[in-house]
Amino acid sequence: MENEKAKSRRKHYPLIRTIYLYLFALIGLVLLTIGAVRFIDMGLKAFVFTKADVSERFNYQQPMAPSQVLLKMKEDQQDTDEVKEICLSEQEKAEVEYWLTMYKKWNEDRANVDYIASRRHRDASTNLSLILVGLPLFLFHWRFIQKETKDKEA
Repeated sequence: MENEKAKSRRKHYPLIRTIYLYLFALIGLVLLTIGAVRFIDMGLKAFVFTKADVSERFNYQQPMAPSQVLLKMKEDQQDTDEVKEICLSEQEKAEVEYWLTMYKKWNEDRANVDYIASRRHRDASTNLSLILVGLPLFLFHWRFIQKETKDKEA
């Protein structure tokens, strides 16, 4: 009885059913393609185009200034616009010295980055991943369409 109802529904709305099936198949294919492209892009950036993320890495490696010294500077400068001399302990001076050397090293390393090469590696990784996923997908469906067309003609 239920089997007959299901067959009856398919006969009543064949166009809507066909549109529904193809639409959700297309949505699934698009999501699968995007996920595969992004996953391949991530792998290419990690193992092939290793300079792709160098410029971003430097944004995360910037040394932070010693927080105790910054707080002391804010407290001393809070009420006035004039610049006051700040007295620092030996430990705070050592922290500032260390931060200054790390900041100089970070600046030198950042100056050695070739941002154009980094951008090119990033773009090449994205483009190659699109080709690696899109080409087989296209060829498979194109052969299927050609086969179906050939069967209709015969």
